[in-house]
Amino acid sequence: MKIMRVEKTLVSTNRLESFGHRPLLVVQDRLGGPRSVAVDSVGCVPGDWVICVGSSAAREAAGSKEYPSDLTIVGIIDRWEAEGA
Repeated sequence: MKIMRVEKTLVSTNRLESFGHRPLLVVQDRLGGPRSVAVDSVGCVPGDWVICVGSSAAREAAGSKEYPSDLTIVGIIDRWEAEGA
C-alpha cells in the first residue's frame, strides 16, 4: 500500500470498454515522486490523501481480477499531516 495525494482527474475519451465509468485520477507519492494514474474506487476529489494498492490487489479492488488496473485507490485518509507537505 502507498500513501498518495490526488492531483486531478484524468480525462480519457478513448479507453477500454472494461474500464466502464470508473474515474481515473492523477496521483503523486507523498514524497513528491513521479506521478501515476489510479482508478478511483471510493470517490476522491483533488487534494485528498489516499491509500493506493497495486498489482493483483489493484485489479481486485477495482472490481475483478480481469480488470486492467495497476493502481487503485482503496481509501481516503481523514487526517494526514505529511512531512514537508
